Amino acid sequence: MKNYEVIVVGGGHAGIEAALICAKQNIKTALISLSIENIAKMPCNPSIGGPAKGVVVREIDVLGGQMGITADKTALQFKILNTNKGPGVRALRVQSDKIAYQKYMQKVLLNQENLTVMENMVTELIIEDNIIQGVIFDDGTKLYSKIVILTTGTYMNAVNMISDEVTVGGPDLEPTTNKLSKSLEEAGLTLFRLKTGTPPRILRDSIDFSKTEYQPGSKEFVAFSYKTKEIIPFEKQVPCYLVHTNEETHKLIFANLDKSSMYSGVVKGVGPRYCPSIEDKLVRFKDKPRHQLFLEPESLKMDTIYLQGFSSSLPRDVQEKMVKTLPGFENAIIKKFAYAIEYDAIDPLQTKPTLENKLIENLFTAGQINGTSGYEEAAAQGLIAGINSINKLKGRPDFILKRDEAYIGVMIDDLVTKGTQEPYRLLTSRAEFRLLLRHDNADQRLMDKAKEFELISDDIYNEYQTKLKKIEEGKNLLKETIFSINSSVNELLISLDYEKLHDGISALELLKRPKVNCLNLQPYLPKTIEEEIGKQIDIEVKYEGYIVKAKKEANKLLAMDNVKLPKEIDYNSIANLSLEGRQKLSKIRPITIGQASRISGVDPSDVAILAMVLKAKG
Repeated sequence: MKNYEVIVVGGGHAGIEAALICAKQNIKTALISLSIENIAKMPCNPSIGGPAKGVVVREIDVLGGQMGITADKTALQFKILNTNKGPGVRALRVQSDKIAYQKYMQKVLLNQENLTVMENMVTELIIEDNIIQGVIFDDGTKLYSKIVILTTGTYMNAVNMISDEVTVGGPDLEPTTNKLSKSLEEAGLTLFRLKTGTPPRILRDSIDFSKTEYQPGSKEFVAFSYKTKEIIPFEKQVPCYLVHTNEETHKLIFANLDKSSMYSGVVKGVGPRYCPSIEDKLVRFKDKPRHQLFLEPESLKMDTIYLQGFSSSLPRDVQEKMVKTLPGFENAIIKKFAYAIEYDAIDPLQTKPTLENKLIENLFTAGQINGTSGYEEAAAQGLIAGINSINKLKGRPDFILKRDEAYIGVMIDDLVTKGTQEPYRLLTSRAEFRLLLRHDNADQRLMDKAKEFELISDDIYNEYQTKLKKIEEGKNLLKETIFSINSSVNELLISLDYEKLHDGISALELLKRPKVNCLNLQPYLPKTIEEEIGKQIDIEVKYEGYIVKAKKEANKLLAMDNVKLPKEIDYNSIANLSLEGRQKLSKIRPITIGQASRISGVDPSDVAILAMVLKAKG
């Protein structure tokens, strides 16, 4: 008799979402963490969201996840980014109270029915005939289950590094194990080393903030979760600050470059391209005279400031000097020094789009073990791994999001199709349909799927349906409201530097003008349109042409993704395939023609040959 239906290994952001979604669906679930006290820890930046990442948190929320709710409840500051740019790149970011975030998440987990949270270290997997059977703890105890979800973060065979000082341990020198890595390798999985890092934490009272730039949040109501109705008032939000490195900072770093773990040969793994250490940043961008650094509060219960953008593995004495070159940091006291961390990850090309392993049945992986970086990327993968574990247990279809449906779909497709050799970070530039994948329309993209797979309540779905009805009613109101050439709306047009009307025009057509929106048009309408509904209508009307074009392109991709490739297909026997194409197709085993077309090294001619083979086979 199996002890559990699902075992989740790891209490980070991926493990939390995987465990919660399984337990909510009445699956008997166990979450194994090295320390219950450290569940939901933010070992790096004390924030949630940002470009692309913020949209992912919205997607997690629509699909029944917890991250958005907790981020809203424990935020110190809310800020909408890129407001001067198009809606495809706007995103929400919250400055989190990392202590409050942890405590809130722990309370949710410990009070969730069907979920057992336990402290232990998993050192080995139980595998029979390439099917997972459970896990083994470091004391030899066995725990059995039908499915195991590995969400080990940066804790697998991890080492901390400051210069040439290498210490075995996970974040903040917490326990780590190399036995689990060995167990995975013995099962046939390919592992590789990755590196990430964190900046120093500075004692708040040692900083002269008068020499920094004030960075407030956004005054408008913004939230990650559709369930959130109240947030901390703007006047009570905690500000961030901005400073820049300078010539003195750069000279000091270049003079000590050989003492960095990265450049002295200590680091074996590859670091993150899009979140590099300050020394790596200077080497790559030698032409830039300065780099911006954000000063972020960590918690109301802590006296430290997180120096975002100043990640390093230089010696402590060099870090002290570096920090003191910054404006306002002349007397700064470092409470916690920056360090790099190196850890094991598995090659994500061994993973299915469901996040189940290709070699070991019923083994799922999510988060940094799959080669990603970031809390949001991890949480999204944990949620998808959990949903597909449920589906497998209940005999439901796979849950796979497409590239035009969600940033989550973009990320997972990138990982399992292209793989990665460095910590993968979601960026808006990775999404070819980013105008479709907006912060404001996550519910319209995913709510029906959430309902289909029973991930949300009827009340939430009904609220969503009401919203859709209000949007349609608002558009009809704008369409039916006709302004004559003598209409008082001319007052608005003149104030916005437009000419008076020369012909009659509907409010809907007027809304297509750049400076006109539902809010400033409201006094001239016969009925009120709610502010949030109006913002949604503004985007849909103003960008209608671009959205229609993007949907047409997405439909072309969808057509290719609907063409399934047989599981048993022998690519080595197909004549005229390129050598690299044959090798990549055999290794990755794409599910569809669309996925095959996105594999690096598979040429358009290879895709055409595959299409002909499928057509010949009927």
